[in-house]
Amino acid sequence: MERIHAINPERIVWCCADFGITVDKLAAENAIPVASLERVLSREDESGLTFKQLSKIAAYFGRGVLFFLEEGSIHFEQVHTPAFRTLANQKPELSAKLKLFIERVEQQRSVFLSLREEMESGDLPRFEHPALVADDIPTAARLARKWLELPPHNSFDSYRLAIEKKGILVFRSNGYSGKWQIASESPIQGFTLYEESCPVIVVRKMRSEARQSFTLMHELGHILLHRTSSIDDESDMLSHQGEERDANAFAGHLLVPDEFLCEISDHARPGNAASFDAWLHPQCKAWGVSAEVILRRLMDARRLSQSQYAAYRAWSKNLPAPDTDQAARTYRHREPKHIFGETFVRAVLDALGERRISLSKASSYLDGLKLNDLNELEKHYAGL
Repeated sequence: MERIHAINPERIVWCCADFGITVDKLAAENAIPVASLERVLSREDESGLTFKQLSKIAAYFGRGVLFFLEEGSIHFEQVHTPAFRTLANQKPELSAKLKLFIERVEQQRSVFLSLREEMESGDLPRFEHPALVADDIPTAARLARKWLELPPHNSFDSYRLAIEKKGILVFRSNGYSGKWQIASESPIQGFTLYEESCPVIVVRKMRSEARQSFTLMHELGHILLHRTSSIDDESDMLSHQGEERDANAFAGHLLVPDEFLCEISDHARPGNAASFDAWLHPQCKAWGVSAEVILRRLMDARRLSQSQYAAYRAWSKNLPAPDTDQAARTYRHREPKHIFGETFVRAVLDALGERRISLSKASSYLDGLKLNDLNELEKHYAGL
């Protein structure tokens, strides 16, 4: 079997350090003999690796094979974008899989920007900052809601579509195993990759779409108020400090404006925190938010005590975990829309229709859809 000898060992070592793994772990997870890797790294002999082995390493690190054949050392700044470095600095403990996830999101944005520049129609939206005053959160949220042209009743999908229409890509992780899933053990709820002409928001798929709505608007707050990339876990969604406090307040006021609170009767509030969900169910359903978001807004308005809110939090934490068994993927062709959103999928399909990209390219951009599923997706968008 032909072997590759001109491998740059420094690049393998650098990638291991970047991912926080040992050479032994790299070998074990890619079914490569440790001795073979150690010989390459030490330059003891010229045995090299097979193309298949090097391809496994490249795929594991999210790189191309040529990356490991180029001469010279590399630096963090050369490989990772400023937005990626911002997230890595905020959460140094990011897992290797999540780092790859972030890089894939950046790659998808690059695909979208390329398609947007090539398309003849010019219908794909471009982001322009609305005029907001960042130090007046309630007013900023009110203006943002007007900018998004939101009706009184909403869901996660309608919030997402409104944001996408303003030139911001909104991705959501997949609930199925694969490269677009955020691991169940990860605490990350969402992140933002800021870019002047096309920011990206990523929301983790959760059992409750209402919780996703808050994450979505929290990340939008980072874009509109702070104009920066950010990555957030559950503690950030509850933070009362700095930019996270601002993003939380922004999300709360945007999702539940002051005038919405007038629809809630304090006299009807049950004495038992376990009944708060039922009490607020009509509003939660109409506004596409969780009961917790409404309770936090009521607490801000001094209509709910901290002890009542804490009792609700304690009760909700003790709820049984949902059944995680995955259903059959009956509608595989719709998954790219759920993951990448309306704007991205339409850009790919329009480019395919104009013959600017091949079927294989379209498939690779849409989570590896097979030809039959790609045809079904086209029919779905055509209303057939």
